[in-house]
Amino acid sequence: MARILYSLILYILSPLIIFYLYALRGKKNKGYRAHFTQRFGVSSLQQHDVVIHCASVGEVLAATPLIKALQQQNSQLSILVTCNTPTGREQIKNNFKNTLSCCYLPIDFPCATSRFLKRIKPRVLCILETELWPNLMAQCKKRNIEVLVLNARLSAKSQLGYQKVMPLTNVIMNSISALASHNQDDANRFIELGLAPQKVRVFGSIKFDITPTRAQLDKVAALKSEYNNARFIWVAGSTHPIEHERVLSAHQQLLSVVPDALLIIAPRHPEQFDKVASLLKHSDMTFSRRSENNYTSQQVVLADTLGELQCLYGVARISYIGGSLIERGGHNPLESAAFSVGVLAGPHTYNFDHIYPELINAEGAKTVNNEQHLAETLIALSADNEALVKLGQQAAKCVINNQGAIRRTVQLIEQFLEKQRES
Repeated sequence: MARILYSLILYILSPLIIFYLYALRGKKNKGYRAHFTQRFGVSSLQQHDVVIHCASVGEVLAATPLIKALQQQNSQLSILVTCNTPTGREQIKNNFKNTLSCCYLPIDFPCATSRFLKRIKPRVLCILETELWPNLMAQCKKRNIEVLVLNARLSAKSQLGYQKVMPLTNVIMNSISALASHNQDDANRFIELGLAPQKVRVFGSIKFDITPTRAQLDKVAALKSEYNNARFIWVAGSTHPIEHERVLSAHQQLLSVVPDALLIIAPRHPEQFDKVASLLKHSDMTFSRRSENNYTSQQVVLADTLGELQCLYGVARISYIGGSLIERGGHNPLESAAFSVGVLAGPHTYNFDHIYPELINAEGAKTVNNEQHLAETLIALSADNEALVKLGQQAAKCVINNQGAIRRTVQLIEQFLEKQRES
């Protein structure tokens, strides 16, 4: 009954959902209008063994080493990676070229999810983190498709939300074949929501299983040469509106003390590239756009490209991770830490509360309270090379000490693939 009511509400809201995706989001980013029929389960794709769902760019980046490890272990396995956003789709294509298929996950209308599953016929559906769609998961259970929730996390606040709709939550929990959580606290929250304890594993976060490739290290070395590594370079990654202005203000204060400092600012969403460019044009700082491959002695580089942020972190002496000076919950600091670059973040990091405490306790990250504190910290660090090096070393050590989740997760996927073969 709960799922019927949920589906009815979705159908009633469907005109608004379609208007939001096609008209509003599509106006800002034309990618939302492309492949639009996939939102309803309509595509030319054929059967795949495994579907791996990554909501957007962050989940794609986190899942990339996992997917590549799975490909390496099972070269004949056909994998479809789904996402919800054009930037996520672009990231999938950049990371995997033509080695797997990708498409949008259908909106959770019963007819759309049914059409999708009937065409793809996966043996296993892997969901990254907490993209838990009731109709999709219930229909997988009905079709004997294993549902694995990987790198799962659940905050106390989210748990309260699920508790408010327990009839629907029961549908979700009953549809899960196995769940691999970040830590025991996350595991306990899922169990309290009704997930059978024997279905839960604690594997740690796959986001720690990040190791720069040889190609990435070579690119970092080239970029350091191009941007003059003797300068104090810092990267502000995945910044948002309002936060852009705060980061640029902090850099202006830094320039008053360190005139040749360089900021590389990478907005989280492509639709923000031109807006940040406009902010820079109206400032008294010189800037260039990364897409123009301009390596002249500017004060700011606008990173308006996709798929480069990890390497740009590697160029920096210190990084600031966006979404944290404003209440967006922060973004992944480990992409910077893996390159032995220490991390600064604002007070709002609840999206990564399974990572930041580890990184801060390891002395690989520092918290800044506001833009003034960010500027003061940058100024202090620019004059203390020993502190910069230590921050970077401790950040990298924290990453290494927490690795291993990918190996365990691949084994879990293989276990359920084997179970499907035997059934």
